[in-house]
Amino acid sequence: MTEKKNWNLIAKIEKQIKEKYGEEAIKSPAQGWTDEQEEEHLEKLRLAALKQREAEDKLDKVEVAEGVFVTKKLLRKESNRTCPVCSTYSFDKQDDLYMSKFECCFKCYIDYVEDREDRWKTGWRPNKENKDG
Repeated sequence: MTEKKNWNLIAKIEKQIKEKYGEEAIKSPAQGWTDEQEEEHLEKLRLAALKQREAEDKLDKVEVAEGVFVTKKLLRKESNRTCPVCSTYSFDKQDDLYMSKFECCFKCYIDYVEDREDRWKTGWRPNKENKDG
């Protein structure tokens, strides 16, 4: 059962709103909206959704070691299991993290990189004398 609208009451209320708040208060939001404005609005929505998805991707974290969370983007799908510094082969997820970021296993990170990251980033690597001594 549909209710009949009392158009006289609606017109009276609309007139009172217009007198109190002005013409803008009773205008339809779609009035004056152009196709260009619609396209611009849809493009802004698309860009906002894209930014939100990118932000969510960045926040998507994986636990690589007990209590250590890393964004999925830092972890490579295919990982090299052999450390280029000490030639140790490892299945440890913690080593995957250090292989991705520093190109060495966790043990080599502790021995050669920790607190000397600037030197490591410039290309320094241990040679036979550095490893033994």
